[in-house]
Amino acid sequence: MIRRGWLVALALQMVILFAGLITHGQAKQTLLVSGSNWETWSDSVFDRAKKENRLVILDLEAGWCHWCHVMDDKTYKDPEVLKVLKNRFITVRVDQDSRPDLSTRYEDYGWPATIIFDAQGRELVKKSGYINPEEMLVLLNEVVSNPKPIEDKKSDETAIPTTDAGLPADLRKELNDKHVAGYDIKAGGWKTEQKFLDWDSVEYSLAKSKERDYHPEERARATLANELQLMDPVWGGVYQYSTQGDWSHPHFEKLVQFQAENMRIYALAYEYWQDPEHLKAAQDIHRYMKEFLMSPEGAFYVSQDADLVPGESGQGFFQLSDERRREMGIPHIDKHIYSRENGWVISALTQLYAATADQTYLGEAEKAAKWIIANRSIPNGGFSHDKTDPSGPYLGDTLSMGRAFLNLYAVTADRSWLKYSEDAAKFIAKTFAGKNGFVSNVNKDSQAKLVPQANLDENISVVRFANLLFHYTGNNEYKQMADSSMRYLAMPEIARKRRVLVAGILLADREITTIPTHVTVVGSKQDPKARDLFAAALRYPGNYKRTEWSDATEGKLPNTDVEYPQLKKAAAFGCANNRCSAPAYDPDALAAIIDQLSN
Repeated sequence: MIRRGWLVALALQMVILFAGLITHGQAKQTLLVSGSNWETWSDSVFDRAKKENRLVILDLEAGWCHWCHVMDDKTYKDPEVLKVLKNRFITVRVDQDSRPDLSTRYEDYGWPATIIFDAQGRELVKKSGYINPEEMLVLLNEVVSNPKPIEDKKSDETAIPTTDAGLPADLRKELNDKHVAGYDIKAGGWKTEQKFLDWDSVEYSLAKSKERDYHPEERARATLANELQLMDPVWGGVYQYSTQGDWSHPHFEKLVQFQAENMRIYALAYEYWQDPEHLKAAQDIHRYMKEFLMSPEGAFYVSQDADLVPGESGQGFFQLSDERRREMGIPHIDKHIYSRENGWVISALTQLYAATADQTYLGEAEKAAKWIIANRSIPNGGFSHDKTDPSGPYLGDTLSMGRAFLNLYAVTADRSWLKYSEDAAKFIAKTFAGKNGFVSNVNKDSQAKLVPQANLDENISVVRFANLLFHYTGNNEYKQMADSSMRYLAMPEIARKRRVLVAGILLADREITTIPTHVTVVGSKQDPKARDLFAAALRYPGNYKRTEWSDATEGKLPNTDVEYPQLKKAAAFGCANNRCSAPAYDPDALAAIIDQLSN
């Protein structure tokens, strides 16, 4: 079976080479796929639908997605399905990685997502996951016979935001209770349909563990241990998730977001507990990314497919040794370079650098950031998703890069990175501000009734990014940004959307209502002792902290909320709970001093 898969893969590669067809996973123009003329998403689709009295079906898929391949091979090759599609529909296919506006809108439906519209752009059907040919035929015939628009639920735009930035006490307790009750004591991790490391849940548990509460630490440690079962033991890297309610049935696709966030969380956990297993996990993910997902220029690709041959399970392949895998071939890698995804990776690399002081990780983070600046910048501080964006700009790209720049400033004290971060924040405030929170894109698909929406995860990120940027700069504009997104998240209709994975909202609330741990090194950046103190500050456990370096040759710090004396030798000062420490001269003693202030 494996040998036959290798021959099929070779044949496919030869067809692509000599026919000049489009590479699998790239954004698709109008082309013949599985007997159906797939088109790209645009207003012209709805112009045609009106003229020809057709409906529009959107196949929102992913290049790495096994069930997308199966649906393409089975459902969209079925003669009866194709007949109905040809006669009554305009067929549209979009790679969800290439269109964050569509991806964030329909992400709850999973991939593949099937959405059917009438000619006026109103949603008629929204379906999640694989649909077999028989089910699809019934679905298509029913919607043709009765094209009734989905009843609009109460829009987020009409909801009334809270007046205070922060969760009301009762809602905070409700969400925390959900987070605790949602933990799967028997299997580990949280009670979701698939098992994976939910980075917000683990990060929140890490933060809570510093409160001398055993249970959050236990939950975090158990989840990190279980996630190791989804690590590729040969190439490194982490599979997306496991099915069947346990950690033993992985889906083998490797998405760059999962690599970045897992690497970041394992590095953060290593700061807390100095467990070599956590560091090894972070380094194994880095090893995979460097070999398979890093471009020659130093930026990062999007994903690696779950299947060597699209539609055929990769389970047997990923049980092979490195040598045997390479004999068979390498599963397809989507080599698009997106700003959003690179921002995630840069932030993860800075976390791994902070935990280890290994300059390799910092060098890679800076190289990727410089490539994105050179190749994805747009005027006034924003970033495009790809080289060209059909409906951009998208919030996620500038937001992800803004946080990445802030993280680079935090670990280098290089103020040029802070300037990039501020420019990104100002672009977000000017471009994406909505009635409630910040919306995901600036709508250009005017005929489709897809009014730009606020996305929960993106607004969590806005709170955490803009709030920390406010503390670094003292600029109240960023505090207003964070407050706006937090008021959106604190609306009960929004805060209660999720059944289990609510830790992101709790993290945002925790940070916006407290002051970050603040450590400042005073001394020359050329002084080895000052450098040792700064490295110790970076190693201090926690992601909500403000690390700075006051070098007299550079002038005052961006936020002068604390005045530091210029001493004869390098020193570090810790501030927490509205009080600051005496100068610390010993890197090994710095953590203990900060802990005393925090209690």
